[in-house]
Amino acid sequence: MQQDETIIVKVQLDEKQRNRYIVFFENAESINVHEDTIVKYRLTKGSEVSISFLEEIIRADEQHKGYIQALTYLQRKPRTRMEMAKYLQQKEYDDETIPIVLDRLEREWLVDDAAYAEQWAEQRITRHSKGSRWIRQELKQKGVHENHIRTAIESIDPEQEWESAVGAAAKKWRQTRGETYIRKNKVAAYLARRGFSSEMSRKAAQQVADESVRNDQGEETW
Repeated sequence: MQQDETIIVKVQLDEKQRNRYIVFFENAESINVHEDTIVKYRLTKGSEVSISFLEEIIRADEQHKGYIQALTYLQRKPRTRMEMAKYLQQKEYDDETIPIVLDRLEREWLVDDAAYAEQWAEQRITRHSKGSRWIRQELKQKGVHENHIRTAIESIDPEQEWESAVGAAAKKWRQTRGETYIRKNKVAAYLARRGFSSEMSRKAAQQVADESVRNDQGEETW
């Protein structure tokens, strides 16, 4: 055995951490690694390992640990690359480990900002009655690249956005009181705050106002 090498004298299951093992060496401090690291580097009792190579093993295990934590975080819902980076920073992974973990997640299509942006846009339009301007700002805050944002916004069905605007306008109209023109202005302003264009906001407000007038006239005739 060379001077810079050591021998593994024991590999013991860590009872406090799932799927992790403590590796003991003859002339070096023990290390705690994931079972996948044990398999990858063949860390078995009696094996000879160079002390300098231990540093690579520790770095690789840290990257794997970050990857496993990232997978757990992604189980809740999809995330953007920037959101994942912030999460790993909160978990105190270093600047060398984080991009390696993120690159792996992207290679495996577990983090995909382009797909995320399109899915986010569709859901915000159909489920939350948000306009394209609001969606653009949200995606920007989530760190999505401008090219992906542009593609996502272009993928929005104009008819679907219009229907969402009218639906939100009708709901807001029922919550307002006063003269028709005052209610109409309130509804238009409300839609604009939700990210719909000024033109779409005005038209949607006008439509629900016209429908309200027709309904009132119909009731009077009856």
